[in-house]
Amino acid sequence: MKFGIAAIMSASLFSLSSTAMAAEVKVMAGDLPPMVQKDGTGREAEIISTVLGHCGHTAVFVVQPFTRHWQSFESGTGDAVATVPVGMPTAGTQTQSYISYQNGVSYLTSSDHEAASLSDLNGWNIVAFEGASNIIPGLGGETSAFKSYREMADQKTQSKLLYGKRVDGILGDGMLFAEFARQLQEAGASAGVDASQAIEFRAIFEPSPYAMSFRDPAMAADFDRCFSELDQAGTIAEINTRWTDKYRAALGDNYMSY
Repeated sequence: MKFGIAAIMSASLFSLSSTAMAAEVKVMAGDLPPMVQKDGTGREAEIISTVLGHCGHTAVFVVQPFTRHWQSFESGTGDAVATVPVGMPTAGTQTQSYISYQNGVSYLTSSDHEAASLSDLNGWNIVAFEGASNIIPGLGGETSAFKSYREMADQKTQSKLLYGKRVDGILGDGMLFAEFARQLQEAGASAGVDASQAIEFRAIFEPSPYAMSFRDPAMAADFDRCFSELDQAGTIAEINTRWTDKYRAALGDNYMSY
């Protein structure tokens, strides 16, 4: 009987300890639909929420323009920050990679262009997301070969430039472009461009891995452990494949192995 009481007390203490360890984690995230959307959903948001949930924590997303969320974290806001290029110095402790983006080039099927490698873009008018030349491996030293090159934060405007034939190609993650294209198609004539035009996406860059950074080193270790467990169980691949399938018509088989 004494053993039974001791076991119950031990289990109760363990339960209380686990509950005390559980945390509501404020995650600073970039506004990158469909990776992270303003309502805290999306491919990347689902991975983060699922991993933290597996650890017993709850993710609360604070969504800001991409790169500003890094600055907010550096200035002391939030418990963690998402979409950190692996190896980029940040406050806190960086985790292992938990997601990869597949950057490439998107262009109109009706154009005379074809791209199988970065060098095929020589002479093109190119637009890319803000900071692309520093984030996409191999891009920084090649932009001088383009006819023109500019970066902008508003990726919906990038899409309009492509559909309006004012640029030849957009550099960035294929899933992001597919989502902005979907939004323009949904807007119809009010979008101001013909978003029904067929688009090609070519994955001309290696996938870009991203990590989280946590202020609490123990939380970073917890995240890595829980991610590894879910990855081995096939849960992470299932999330990635399900989100890729939503944009299969635009991505084809060019989005990593998903």
